[in-house]
Amino acid sequence: MTDFLSLHVKGQPLLQPNAFDAGSARLLQSLGFAAIATTSSGFAATLGRRDGHITRDEALTHFRSLAAAVDVPVAADAENCYADDPVGVAETVRLAAETGLAGCSVEDWSGTEIYGRALAVERVTAAVAAAPAGFVITARAEDLLHGGNLAEAIARIEAFAEAGADVLFVPGLRAADDIRAVVAAVDKPVNVLVVPGAPSVAELADMGVARISVGGSFTWVAYAAVINAAKELKEQGTYGYGAALADARATINAALD
Repeated sequence: MTDFLSLHVKGQPLLQPNAFDAGSARLLQSLGFAAIATTSSGFAATLGRRDGHITRDEALTHFRSLAAAVDVPVAADAENCYADDPVGVAETVRLAAETGLAGCSVEDWSGTEIYGRALAVERVTAAVAAAPAGFVITARAEDLLHGGNLAEAIARIEAFAEAGADVLFVPGLRAADDIRAVVAAVDKPVNVLVVPGAPSVAELADMGVARISVGGSFTWVAYAAVINAAKELKEQGTYGYGAALADARATINAALD
């Protein structure tokens, strides 16, 4: 399999969409993506749950399923590695690497609070130490999603880079100047989570971004199609949703052959 980290090139961002099950992973591979990520929120939704409500064992089974489904590198959204303490983080990374993944992330958000910076760095250090050769650790600073500020997020990713993280990630970035500041702060690849209204891929490339992910948004696109089709069936009694099915089924069938 392709060396995952080598796909991260500043100014030539790796497009790494997030799959929510094995079928969507195979579909994305068939459409030419060189790597795929999981999505904790998308996977939780397939189980009828909110984000943050899956167990480590459930996550590991999911990781194994996606890694086995495709021939391209798969990186996991491993939330906070399902542990507060560095020892637990290391164990999750060790187990995740055994599923066939190419890498995983470690967040500094417990689910209820941001870890203190010193503990957050210890957790990244433990993840890096537990990772086998070639297993890419992405360290996430969650400050912007939970009332924090950019200065603290940058200070954290600088510390995470020094602790050995391979890729740095500050979810919640929107403004071009903020993205540039994050990229300039570290000499390692930076991932940007894109949302509607974010800079384009070409613009992010010009800023030096090395990887682009979509989080759970492809899951919500798929669910939105189901919602719209269901509403049409229930409220109008018509089947206009079928107009796009032939092309979609052909693409899906080709991906699954």
